[in-house]
Amino acid sequence: MWQLYQFPLCPFSRKIRLLLGEKGVGYELVRESPWERRDEFIDLNPAGRTPVMVDQERGQVLIDSAAIAEYFEETVETKAMINGTAANRAEIRRLVAWFDQDFYYEVTGPLLFERMQKRIVHRQPPDAGALREAMKAANNHLDYVDYLIDHRTWLAGATMSLADLAAAAHISVADYLGGIDWTGHEQTKGWYSGLKSRPSFRPLLAERMEIVSPPKYYEDVDF
Repeated sequence: MWQLYQFPLCPFSRKIRLLLGEKGVGYELVRESPWERRDEFIDLNPAGRTPVMVDQERGQVLIDSAAIAEYFEETVETKAMINGTAANRAEIRRLVAWFDQDFYYEVTGPLLFERMQKRIVHRQPPDAGALREAMKAANNHLDYVDYLIDHRTWLAGATMSLADLAAAAHISVADYLGGIDWTGHEQTKGWYSGLKSRPSFRPLLAERMEIVSPPKYYEDVDF
């Protein structure tokens, strides 16, 4: 069985967990705190980042969430998540990159650093200015998601895709960390509620990070 090295609030690991859940691929979670820079983990991934997937029986190691997603998309035919025409697939990949890069660097990454890593690693309080900037950026990104949902059934088109999973992974982490103001984002809220109700999503919502607690509504499908 595959082992997935991750920590509860890693958005890239959450994206992979949602993908594996939708495809029905079994795996075992292995808790990894990449900021600890364990020698054994660095041996697996010299970049020192999660997620990493390992199949010990076959001696196979998969590194980087984009590469992992492509691997399972190519090897597991069930529930294609990079689908449609070449143009459709390009749009899916564009939106995955949007959330994994832009949303992460403007929203998820700063929130993780201020609200989680500072408390756990540095024993410091968060910077209020940095939090305000991250929340402002989150609001702008949700405006764009509203726009997409106004024009499409799912983010990238007519069917659910890896773009939806990537977006939901990052938004769920930002929401856990109190960085999302849902006011005025009814389109995104409805889309996200639908994803939260899926069996693949429920295990993520039940997980907790030590020291850091989510808002009371975090697990609720109707919030």
